[in-house]
Amino acid sequence: MSEHESMDPTGSVLQCRLLSCLETILDMERDLERVEIGHVLLGEFNRIKLFMKMIDRIAIDEEDVRRIEAATSNFLEELKAPLGLLREFKPKKKPVQ
Repeated sequence: MSEHESMDPTGSVLQCRLLSCLETILDMERDLERVEIGHVLLGEFNRIKLFMKMIDRIAIDEEDVRRIEAATSNFLEELKAPLGLLREFKPKKKPVQ
């Protein structure tokens, strides 16, 4: 546990919530690579990964985390349609006999 965490347990909770949002977005990376506009986001994924490595050195507050949680939710909502189409037209695997 870092000195910062022992002094401010709320900061640790905020970091966990923020990391959860970032991990959720990164979990979409493989699916987004297959979507037409996915290549636009690939550089952003690298920035997110870098940010995650430095998160313990970044001061965040409740308002920041709430804003990022809302943005993550909106991002996922906007991806429902293109990813739904991708899954709809994805060839189904035939059962192995």
